[in-house]
Amino acid sequence: MIARPLPSSAPAAQGVDATGVEAFLDALDAAPGIRPHSLLILRHGHLVAAGSWAPYTQDRPHLLYSLSKSFTGTAAGLAAAEGLLRLDDPVLAYFPEFADEVTDPRVRGMLLRHVASMASGHVAETMDRARALDPDDLLHGFLRLPPERDPGTVFAYNQPATYTLAAVVQRVTGQSLTDYLRPRLFDPLGIGGAVWHRDRGGRELGFSGLHATCDAVARLGQLYLDRGRWEGRQLLPEEWVAEATRPHIATAGAMSGGDWDLGYGLQFWMSRHGFRGDGAYGQFCLVLPEQDAVVALTSETVGMQTVLDLVWAHLLPAFHPGPLGGREGADAALRERLAHLTLPAAAGKPTPPERADAWAGAVFAPEGGGCADQPGLTSVSVTAEEDGWTLTLTEDGHALPLHLGDGGWAVAEEPLPTAVSGGWTDAGTLAVDVAFLETPHSLCVTCSLPGRTFTARWHTTPLMPGVPLRKLRAPGSSS
Repeated sequence: MIARPLPSSAPAAQGVDATGVEAFLDALDAAPGIRPHSLLILRHGHLVAAGSWAPYTQDRPHLLYSLSKSFTGTAAGLAAAEGLLRLDDPVLAYFPEFADEVTDPRVRGMLLRHVASMASGHVAETMDRARALDPDDLLHGFLRLPPERDPGTVFAYNQPATYTLAAVVQRVTGQSLTDYLRPRLFDPLGIGGAVWHRDRGGRELGFSGLHATCDAVARLGQLYLDRGRWEGRQLLPEEWVAEATRPHIATAGAMSGGDWDLGYGLQFWMSRHGFRGDGAYGQFCLVLPEQDAVVALTSETVGMQTVLDLVWAHLLPAFHPGPLGGREGADAALRERLAHLTLPAAAGKPTPPERADAWAGAVFAPEGGGCADQPGLTSVSVTAEEDGWTLTLTEDGHALPLHLGDGGWAVAEEPLPTAVSGGWTDAGTLAVDVAFLETPHSLCVTCSLPGRTFTARWHTTPLMPGVPLRKLRAPGSSS
């Protein structure tokens, strides 16, 4: 389906100082280690700023990592409204096939609200331990793992807890999360193309794996800002919104500090200002009730607190209580800048003419016999084509050809969505950046002609262990 455009407005008409938004963009550009991908800002229900940094675009789905949890929580809220589940039911009530096997009193006392609020009683992430107990069924492994504390008394950021919540929704609805949400959330909000990764058993992950646009993130934030209403319809009960966005469990000391110390709701974090959904490497849905605003951002960074600090420092002061007069010039300047955002391309020059023959057909092996950051990458080759050069990464027998442009970013959709920049840094060294456009990941590959070796280094390492490069895209696409 084609998403209906969000209502748009000049920033000043909604009380937003465009120079403050530009200051935020300046700060993102200046901050080391932050690669923004897409940004949307809504104020009073109107889109006042939207842009994507080339080679990324607004219409491309993006791996949201743990921001997926907020969509899973929304699915649970919709199922609760339909009478299909209750937060105060024991988790085991939904999986009677395990009732005789699971005898630990803490697991038997674990309620749905406990897994929804990351308060299962476990004191640390259980993913590896649950998988060890049952490699084929994460839910079964999780239910076999006794909590160290009583449920509801301690916070631990815990992927199998959300997986369990998602499994309950899929059990009681008889549908995948995506199919259940399509007529109830995605279609009413005008969200198209949202797709979820599944595990080997066929369940959508829930805790991660959702690919959706930054626009979809903004629409979810606006739904919560408006207490579950969208275009005059109450899509999500107001009571669920209130319950999901209040602190259920203290988080201080359990995470990395800063905005992660302020409590957890039902698949939403509390923030210094408002509440948020977020995902690894800089995926954000910031809901600011006091400012009547939503900020949606996709990016690639390990400095997530830095991003939040920049929002608080630059965007919050840009929100004013009423319309701003005489700001047409600032609004136009911001609009122009947002239309031409670009990530810096990797430095590089065309191949030195005197070494072109040496580079043509050259094959490179991993430096030192192995590549720690990408162990599946077994060789790299460089070939001359009529229209330039092709760098081919080979992994487990699968070849990924990448065209090198003449400067800037060379974007390709097949065999998977990528953008490549870089070139020769000297006669014997080729260095390229490979952005996997439907994820927050990019890879730096450097080939050395004298030794016929290469290195490969992630800017942000994929969180799915052993995922092959060809799978770094939205599920359901060709590969």
